[in-house]
Amino acid sequence: MTLRKRALPQGWYPQDEEEIRRFLSPFSPQARKARAALAPHAGWAYSGAIAATAVSALDSQADTVVIIGGHLPAGLPPLFAEEDWVDSPLGTMEMDRELRSLLRKELQHKHFRRGTAADRYQDNTVEVLVPLVRYFFPQSWLLWLRLPAEMASFEAGSVLFHAGKALNRDMVVLGSSDLTHYGEHYDFSPMGTGKKALDWVREVNDRQFIESLLEGKAERILERALEDRSACCMGAVLATLGFAQAAGAGSGELLAYGTSADASGPGGEVPGSFVGYAALIWPPRQRV
Repeated sequence: MTLRKRALPQGWYPQDEEEIRRFLSPFSPQARKARAALAPHAGWAYSGAIAATAVSALDSQADTVVIIGGHLPAGLPPLFAEEDWVDSPLGTMEMDRELRSLLRKELQHKHFRRGTAADRYQDNTVEVLVPLVRYFFPQSWLLWLRLPAEMASFEAGSVLFHAGKALNRDMVVLGSSDLTHYGEHYDFSPMGTGKKALDWVREVNDRQFIESLLEGKAERILERALEDRSACCMGAVLATLGFAQAAGAGSGELLAYGTSADASGPGGEVPGSFVGYAALIWPPRQRV
């Protein structure tokens, strides 16, 4: 049996079990029972509370939680963690090997020209969310997947839903993406610096992307993200949306929004670089 060990350095999330439990204790599972959610993946000091808001809204009875990360440009293959277990400060999570095998078979060369590959790289987009999932889903299986920023990833969300259905899995999907990366660190400063720049990210660039995502038109979402640089992991975003739509979920809902600039506190100096974060969910469709 193989174990995927923690790879991120100190500072991304607490390494102490009790510290994690204290951080997450205010976020009791909600009654929304969402089928899919989108969460940020920065260090917990910046986006942990927003991510916890998303994860705690997922259906707590799920057999398997699929975390879909990104940072893969178009043309690269989907990356699957191939280990049997994943480590976290709260203990290990077992991989859903049966679902992984079926999904890889379905995606191999049918949707992605380069097939699929093993995820052997250090990456924050999935790992930083594992302790959250382990806390809220202590008995569930895990599937670790990263997808490229192309429309095939939207189709992969539907393939994932049908693979889970074939295996009789009660499954939820957690997509991982931050929003606008603004400032000198990211070579993206169309509105200069200071409060004007922060307001533009909050009220224009991130808001327009979120509104497009809630509308649910995949091609337009991808176009906006690439044109406006308003999301960093479009493969994860598209697959989460594709899964939600295939599952018959209702319209998306925005639960929380913030930026890393918020760490400066109200009235604090706007940093030269900052990132946007959002928690979105797709709950079950309301019956009339």
